[in-house]
Amino acid sequence: MNKLMTALIMAAALAFTPFSASAKTEQQTKMGACNKDAAAKSLKGEERKAFMKSCLSAPAAAPAKGEPAAAAKPKNAMGACSTASKGMKGAEHKKFMSECLKAKGPENMKK
Repeated sequence: MNKLMTALIMAAALAFTPFSASAKTEQQTKMGACNKDAAAKSLKGEERKAFMKSCLSAPAAAPAKGEPAAAAKPKNAMGACSTASKGMKGAEHKKFMSECLKAKGPENMKK
């Protein structure tokens, strides 16, 4: 009985531990920074709410040196290229998308 109880407690403890220590997302990092800033300013109530809203809706900081800009990331490049290719059809669209994605965005394409 004692061994069974120990096994159950161990199983419960393992069930509540995270299996992967995944890195924080950009939004989670931003939330942490905004929380620290609000705490440093000792904001409470509506002032804190207004500060958090403006802080979280502010554009992200510029990427670190050597890090690609947001538009250079494949996910954003696809959307930017797709937007830039409006009105194109067939082979013209396919060729443009191929060149645009290789350049990692329409702003990086040779003119």
